Amino acid sequence: MEHPKLFEPGDAVVDRLRALCADYPESVEIESWGRPSFRAGKKIYALAGAMMDRPHSLVFKPDPLEHPVLLERSDVFVPPYFGPSGWLAIDLDDSTDWTFVAELIDTSYRQVALKRQLSALEARGAR
Repeated sequence: MEHPKLFEPGDAVVDRLRALCADYPESVEIESWGRPSFRAGKKIYALAGAMMDRPHSLVFKPDPLEHPVLLERSDVFVPPYFGPSGWLAIDLDDSTDWTFVAELIDTSYRQVALKRQLSALEARGAR
């Protein structure tokens, strides 16, 4: 059974996430569960759309030490399926601080990336 697509082509939020994820070493976009997933090689580090009723959200893997502090934010929540493994999600809307989202994506990438990918990232200059 194929999952229904959560986003229409040209969705502004997805386009913005694509732009943030594009420069990471070996980053690829693969449609998973009807939504774009961004991967460091084979490992997901960002997923657009936590669930059907919260499509404009981002699932990410936080630094474990930052997890409790992030949960204090009203726009951050524990997503289904990924949550038990320590992942979080953040709602994305007109008031989103995209610099903060870029930092979450960077941390998430660093949580799952291979050593060679991290070395390539550092060689380019850390974000």
